[in-house]
Amino acid sequence: MEIFDNRTRIVKDDLEKNIAKGSRVSIAAACFSIYAYKELKNRLEACEELRFIFTSPTFVAEKTQKERKEFYIPRLKRETSLYGTEFEVRLRNEMKQKAVAMECAEWIRKKVRFKSNTVQGGMNNFLVVDNTDETYNYLPLNSFTTVDLGCERGNNVTNFVTRFESPESTIFLRMFDNLWNDKERFADVTKDVIEMISTVYKENSPEFIYFMTLYNIFNEFLEDISEDVLPKEATGFKNSVIWNKLYNFQRDAATAIINKLEQYNGCILADSVGLGKTYTALAVIKYYEGRNMKVLVLCPKKLSENWMTYRGNLLNNPLAEDRFNYDVAYHTDLSRHSGKTVSGYDIDRVSWGNYDLVVIDESHNFRNGNGTNTHGGEKENRYMFLKNHIINSGVKTKVLMLSATPVNNRFNDLKNQLALAYGDNPDELNDKLKTKSGIDTIFRRAQGVYNAWCNLPERERTTQNLFSKLDFDFFEVLDSVTIARSRKHIQTYYDTTDIGTFPKRNKPISLRPKLTDLPKAINYKEVYEQLSSLKLTIYTPTIYIHASKLRKYLDEDETEKFRKGREIGIQRLMSTNLLKRMESSVHSFLLTVRRIYDYMKETASIIDEFEKSGAGSLDEMNDLSGMTTVTGRG
Repeated sequence: MEIFDNRTRIVKDDLEKNIAKGSRVSIAAACFSIYAYKELKNRLEACEELRFIFTSPTFVAEKTQKERKEFYIPRLKRETSLYGTEFEVRLRNEMKQKAVAMECAEWIRKKVRFKSNTVQGGMNNFLVVDNTDETYNYLPLNSFTTVDLGCERGNNVTNFVTRFESPESTIFLRMFDNLWNDKERFADVTKDVIEMISTVYKENSPEFIYFMTLYNIFNEFLEDISEDVLPKEATGFKNSVIWNKLYNFQRDAATAIINKLEQYNGCILADSVGLGKTYTALAVIKYYEGRNMKVLVLCPKKLSENWMTYRGNLLNNPLAEDRFNYDVAYHTDLSRHSGKTVSGYDIDRVSWGNYDLVVIDESHNFRNGNGTNTHGGEKENRYMFLKNHIINSGVKTKVLMLSATPVNNRFNDLKNQLALAYGDNPDELNDKLKTKSGIDTIFRRAQGVYNAWCNLPERERTTQNLFSKLDFDFFEVLDSVTIARSRKHIQTYYDTTDIGTFPKRNKPISLRPKLTDLPKAINYKEVYEQLSSLKLTIYTPTIYIHASKLRKYLDEDETEKFRKGREIGIQRLMSTNLLKRMESSVHSFLLTVRRIYDYMKETASIIDEFEKSGAGSLDEMNDLSGMTTVTGRG
């Protein structure tokens, strides 16, 4: 018995000594490589015969349960290893593959037979050299490649092979003979092997090479495709009016969205403005309505007329023949407890958990996530209502989000929108994504990279620099659950004959007129400084309340800090409103300033009168915009 570590002592050298003229070689292994033949060419050419058994189904149909496939070398990988494995790249780069394959195929025709295991029963991997005077067995020999012969390094930490002589080796030879003669479990695949190797050196058409290139680029993607997530054309959605109104790039988007909704339960369509996101979403809605699913469209009030038109029996509805039946509600309906939706339903009677698909137009309005109350606890805002009562409640709900600007100034904007798809179970999405980290970790790292990028000098703050620093997992998430294309993308990758050219945007014209042409008149900057100096203390009454009496003026769920912060916010807002009023017209600004002056003078007079006589009322006071507010009794 001898042991080879395949570092200082390699199996190849020993085989060259023991394979002689007239030797019979028997191999049971997972793979066969023409480069292993090349290393032992002189010895193998001299042997009498070689028998090879593929220990797992190769060149035969597999009958393997889906959950077991990950535990063995895939059939396709075993077959393609004939002309080199991933660890034989150096040999393939020598550009001698064609010559080696031709010699190997000729040798196989003369002296070799291949058989394959057709069942999933496990087998030992070994090599036997049977000479007239001695029999040698090499164990284990997982595959007949240059790695197992010790000529190349694989990814194993150790690669020990043991050689046994007679009588132990004869036991393996007898076992091999029994397996070789088992016609029920082993099938002859010699012709398939020769045909596979012959493809290496035969002349191929350019078309074949093109398709093989496409396959090798996209084969991993093709492995992920399942009929379970592909659109079911039997629904007839491709015969609908809306489908036939779509351009080619919109049809691609609709098909991809359906795939992502089925696979990940959510998708964000973030095409640029003007690329027809609404029509694309309508095609997706038509598909799911064809499967008898209930659909809800959530949109801002200003966009509701479009959505209501497409579902209505109206003369101006270009899609009337499709008879859409989705419900429409405003974003703000999710924070109301009474009233009616735009579809005419009582809000307190809507079965929110009964929708199979929710389409959110302008989904960036839900980017801020969960709400908080004045004490820092959770407060059910519209985002939380959507998660709790629509997505996590009732039937399983898919979420399609439409937004040209899903991210405002932080990546959490995107994460919060994606969270609508997986609800309270991020692990469900993590299991489906091909990422090393969870989605929370991915976005936290991306935000950290973005923050660091923002602090770089301007000349280093380039898009390419940002992309180079972002983790690959981040792009994997974007590719899996978002579709975002610009007009330039459409023009570059699609036939735009039907579309025509997109309108060109004119460069904006910046005008900076002076406030007046009068000499030595006040300018904008001076007006701004004057307005900024206004205290507008009428909007911050809390600062004048004695600390011991403050609790009497606060609501039950308010804190002192919250009340003061809100008042300061209103104060700043009113200062800004004055600037906006001046922007509207100088005349309007003059009227407002006069109203402020009269109002402040009147209020000061009432306070002076109250201090002198104790009489006077501050029950009703007008604010600076003419609205009425009640501030309390003096």
